[in-house]
Amino acid sequence: MMDVILFDGVCNFCNASINFVIRHDHRGRFRFAPLQSAAAATLAANHQIDITQLESFILVQNGKAYTKSTAALRVARQLPFPWKLLYAGIAVPRFIRDGVYNMIARNRYRWFGRKDSCMVPTPEIRSRFLE
Repeated sequence: MMDVILFDGVCNFCNASINFVIRHDHRGRFRFAPLQSAAAATLAANHQIDITQLESFILVQNGKAYTKSTAALRVARQLPFPWKLLYAGIAVPRFIRDGVYNMIARNRYRWFGRKDSCMVPTPEIRSRFLE
């Protein structure tokens, strides 16, 4: 089963994060869908997640949805060394991890900017994006 990352497609920081995952996901484990897409809306609805109020990316893995810092750490765990070592952060209490995550999420447009529309995947990676 493939793992799917739902992300804010107009957020520069989020797009940079997805590009990072694509560059390091040599096994092609992850698929992607911007939160603004129909595919993301369907997946989120299947997991009772309201994406209209979301300031997080979502990882759907083995039929379960993870958000915020837990999602980020679970993604890191699937990347090659040294990135998989970041998963050790799961030992930090979630309220602390998510507190930091929330601060970044609230300020992501101010700090990193935003696009007018979702990124258009290059032909080489288009197959990794859900329609």
